[in-house]
Amino acid sequence: MTELVLPHHTNQLGNLLGGQLMHWIDICAAISSAKHSQRVCVTASVDRIDFHYPIKLGNVVTLIAAVNRAFKTSMEVGVKVFTESHKEGTRIHSNTAYLTFVSVDDNGKPVDTLEIVPETDEEKRRFEEALQRRKKRLAG
Repeated sequence: MTELVLPHHTNQLGNLLGGQLMHWIDICAAISSAKHSQRVCVTASVDRIDFHYPIKLGNVVTLIAAVNRAFKTSMEVGVKVFTESHKEGTRIHSNTAYLTFVSVDDNGKPVDTLEIVPETDEEKRRFEEALQRRKKRLAG
């Protein structure tokens, strides 16, 4: 998913509003979870959003989401955010986020979701790390 940072997306310093980025992250993750589960999915939680670098007016923001692991009715979705400045000719990894989505039926009730079978080393790493984050989340 790609967005252009326009004036109405920014604060007084010309930086992208954090809430705007959170909205884009939520939408991108929702699309990824729905594609995986083939159902409507709802946001259950946001683990964390890391802001590594400010995103400026005129930057192009690319969000890449992937389902890291599926559980019974929920799944963890990781979102990486890349920011491009055509003026400076740079592309940086500006943000990272982890969210949990739940697959629901037409009445909004949770339903089982599809399994994930990691194949690559990267997928296996993300799969295992998702389980560790879930354990921390559930432990309180």
